Amino acid sequence: MKKILSLVLALAMLLGIASFASADELTSLNTYETQARELETWNIHYSQAAADLNVLCNLIDGLLTNDNHGNLKPNAAKEYFSEDGGKTWTFVLNDDMIWFDKDGNYKADVLASDWATGLEWVLNFAKNDSYNVSMPAEMIAGANDYYEYTKKLAEDEGLDAAYALTAGEGSKFAEMVGIAVDDDEGTITYTLVDSLPYFPSVATYNCLYPLSATMIDEMGVTGYRAVTWENMWYSGPYTVTYFVNQNQKVLTKSPNYWNAANVKRFDTVTIKMVESVAVAYQLFLGGELDHVSLDAATLQTIYEDESDPNHGNLVEARPTKYSYQIHLVYNKNLEDGETPDDNWNKAVANEAFRKSLYYGLDLTNYLARTNAINPQSCQNYCYTGNGVSFLSDGTDYTKLVLKELGLDYDTEKYNRYDPEKAAQYKAQAIEELTAKGVTFPVTIDYYISGASSVAAQTAEVLAQIFADCLGSDYVVLKTSTYVSSLASEVRNPRKASIFINGWGADFADPINFLGQETYNDTQAYYSNAYSHCNDNDDPDLIAAYQEFTDMTVAAKAITDDMDARYAAFAKAEACMLDHALVIPCSYEVAWELTKINDYTKVYSMYGMQAYRYVDWETSTVPYTTEQAAANAAAYAAE
Repeated sequence: MKKILSLVLALAMLLGIASFASADELTSLNTYETQARELETWNIHYSQAAADLNVLCNLIDGLLTNDNHGNLKPNAAKEYFSEDGGKTWTFVLNDDMIWFDKDGNYKADVLASDWATGLEWVLNFAKNDSYNVSMPAEMIAGANDYYEYTKKLAEDEGLDAAYALTAGEGSKFAEMVGIAVDDDEGTITYTLVDSLPYFPSVATYNCLYPLSATMIDEMGVTGYRAVTWENMWYSGPYTVTYFVNQNQKVLTKSPNYWNAANVKRFDTVTIKMVESVAVAYQLFLGGELDHVSLDAATLQTIYEDESDPNHGNLVEARPTKYSYQIHLVYNKNLEDGETPDDNWNKAVANEAFRKSLYYGLDLTNYLARTNAINPQSCQNYCYTGNGVSFLSDGTDYTKLVLKELGLDYDTEKYNRYDPEKAAQYKAQAIEELTAKGVTFPVTIDYYISGASSVAAQTAEVLAQIFADCLGSDYVVLKTSTYVSSLASEVRNPRKASIFINGWGADFADPINFLGQETYNDTQAYYSNAYSHCNDNDDPDLIAAYQEFTDMTVAAKAITDDMDARYAAFAKAEACMLDHALVIPCSYEVAWELTKINDYTKVYSMYGMQAYRYVDWETSTVPYTTEQAAANAAAYAAE
């Protein structure tokens, strides 16, 4: 396939590296999500889930966004600057921005103080349950102190006392937190804990999104907690005009969007919820969707049959921003959700056992479920995603991690799978764990949606990998299903041994990844919501986590030399991987059929802007493989 792509790229060069723009473009877009990725909340400040933010980023404008190359780009703020090397950052708002309801009716002006109200909401423990706190708390002066103040206030005087807090002049928030707003000048100035040159990248994310105090006055704190598409206030390029859970959403071009003259939009964007990509493929064939990612079976069928009408339209998609890992659960319960699974909890706390998984799984067939033509392009060796942070010489931060792990920069020459190492660690684990009363094989409980046949097929492949690579005498991957909610049915009762999850950076710094895994940290998302590493009392496991955590905290404290900061983070990340506390798994590099030029979409390996349906180049017919390659070549030449 690489030879084919090389020929295609050569053709693109002969064609003058011109992108293939159709004379006829789509006026409305029909897209999809699988049912497992249904939106769970319309509250943009409360969510940390891509399934929510992929929609919400189209409904409300943040200070900055990204262009199709990932560069920061003005949005609600027309300009931004720092006059002191990054200790303070000022954002100047555009004029004439307004809040409106789903029907486009005026509600209020967008004010600089709306950003103070939004930040107060995020930092108020009682209002937002610690969601999205970690970034502002560690960056903005006084933010963490205010968070702790609200937490204690709620505990001592009750939720209503914390609910009553505002960001207004003379408030405790205004006294404590490093944000100054001027509604007359339209300026927002953040004072940080130190010089942080990457702080503007945070302005693309929802922790720094606006919230109208007038709206809170209208619906109340509990009303905003439960806000819906029907009563929320909008300021972005689209409003929601139709929504049926697990069916579809319709986003409609707002008639009074402040930036309408400069932003290309679709008349409507219809997001259909489908059982699987196999179903989406049938909808694409029927003309009901404008793009589709291809599952392994469909891709193989089209690729191997040159007479297939879509054979010449196969396009390898750009990598998504998500770095996928196998997350280990360190304090698991049995199927009843109450009784501790002592056998698993003892096994996973053992480093030799974890390393036998780390080196012992040849994931090629699993990767082929995403990319059957070129599965190795999906390999992942680091926890932090590629393209998130770069050294001053342009080197990707992940290269430093690979170096710390003793790996060649050229990852094509490396495969983590090492059966000899795995066998050694397996023997060591059996000896050490048998002495602790662990019985073999160790059951690894893995959960998938019962509604997805594709997930079931992928789980079968994964179970076979565990059996073939490690032996069913050692471990057995047991697949079970949940009905509708992974969180309530599996994650909260701690029924799973492992999760395979992707994490995308919220801003351009490795702390956004590593900070999710630190030990005894209430703001570490994965440590608290998934791994429960704080609840396993094995001293060796605690020591490994503490070592990684101490190194991460030390790296985070370096703010005056970004190269030194990244070098220290790389050592911390290598420590985490060397202890196999998590196991890097994959990237999403799928093949698709599409009427969208992916190279015109917002593209960023951090933040929440990539699903903004603005300024896309499209075609009324699917792009051919050659046209897509020409688009890629034109993009690379920009």
